[in-house]
Amino acid sequence: MKALSKTTRSIKPAEVEKNWHLIDADGLVVGRLAVIIANILRGKHKPSFTPHVDCGDHVVVINADKVRLTGNKLKNKTYYKHTGYIGGIKAITAAKVLEGRFPERVLEKAVERMIPRGPLGRVQMKALHLYAGTEHPHGGTQPQPLDVASLNRKNKATA
Repeated sequence: MKALSKTTRSIKPAEVEKNWHLIDADGLVVGRLAVIIANILRGKHKPSFTPHVDCGDHVVVINADKVRLTGNKLKNKTYYKHTGYIGGIKAITAAKVLEGRFPERVLEKAVERMIPRGPLGRVQMKALHLYAGTEHPHGGTQPQPLDVASLNRKNKATA
């Protein structure tokens, strides 16, 4: 029988093996989906997780424009940005973002706020690939489909 080791092994960047996951976001709740995506991007689903190393996988999300918000968030949730000028704060609701030119930004912002800020977080966010439609250019990587709706009944919004 092998003796138990009392040291924690940290994985090195050269030892990281990155996989690809495909998620269909049609009808899924934004926050619940963002948590799952953020954990995959960070690598927390792997037993070799190391906090200071980018050991996460790539995530391709299709139908990002068809995500759902629960409750009154569609009209009450507000995204703010500042132009840099005095009094230059701008606000836009989630409904207008989803109807606008880049509807996948609702999911992108939700995931971005769950990833650590700094250089490591920026590298991890580059592994997130969001697409409003069903087409994506990552077919050559053969991403493994991940059925988020079957993980928990609350992940898929009803009605």
